[in-house]
Amino acid sequence: MKKTATILAAFAIALATTQAEDKIVIKGSDTLGAKMVPQQAEAYKAAGNSVSFEIAAEGSSTAFTNLLAGTADIGMSSRNIKSSERDEFIAKGQEIKEWVAGYDMIGVIVNENNGVENLSLEQVEQIFTGDITDWSEVGGAAGEISVYTRNTSSGTYKSFQEMAMDKRDYGASTQKMAGNEQIAAEVAKNANGIGYVGLAYVENDGIKAVKVDDIELDPKNAKDYPIARSLFFYTIKGQLSEAAEKFLTWATTDPKGGEIVESVGFIKP
Repeated sequence: MKKTATILAAFAIALATTQAEDKIVIKGSDTLGAKMVPQQAEAYKAAGNSVSFEIAAEGSSTAFTNLLAGTADIGMSSRNIKSSERDEFIAKGQEIKEWVAGYDMIGVIVNENNGVENLSLEQVEQIFTGDITDWSEVGGAAGEISVYTRNTSSGTYKSFQEMAMDKRDYGASTQKMAGNEQIAAEVAKNANGIGYVGLAYVENDGIKAVKVDDIELDPKNAKDYPIARSLFFYTIKGQLSEAAEKFLTWATTDPKGGEIVESVGFIKP
């Protein structure tokens, strides 16, 4: 009896260990983590892969803090890793690996009833920095512009600042939102609202994407559109479980993984 109990206990420990190894923790970007990655995870499990996922979409900066802390297997980021962040890994004797998750175009969105259809990149900069404060200054009906942005932990916040604002500071009156869905919802409710979202979110009700420099927000224009970027997964070399590496390979190279990237509105790698 004692021998049987010992065998059963050993089996239970081995089973628990296996289950723990097959759980993949993914943290970081809201742009990736709100729609695309959860859908990839569900499709991956539906394909017969016995694995569980924990996905937390709290901003690109948290991808790197969680990888550093050992609380994530995979980091999601809508921007490149900063040199200062990479240095933190180097200081711990760790090396970061970058995987391209897809490509994105950041849409400048306004309320669907707004008469403005096109903005120059300079006008976008001036609106988001606070130099332009009324729609009449850019050919619209008179009304004070309400500007919605992502919060400071967001990779989109920083990417937009670099690509659309010449790295200038956001205006003091901008209202910071937690994610793409929140910005889209606020602009849909506010006739004078403007914000920015990833390509996967521009079809939300009540909003429309304006052209930027006369270029329509459409994947076929990705090479010419002035606010386009890459999306990334990050991992620590030598510390990725077999299950996590298998999922990442599938997500970035398998046709089914690519279909999901495109189905949510991004451009597959």
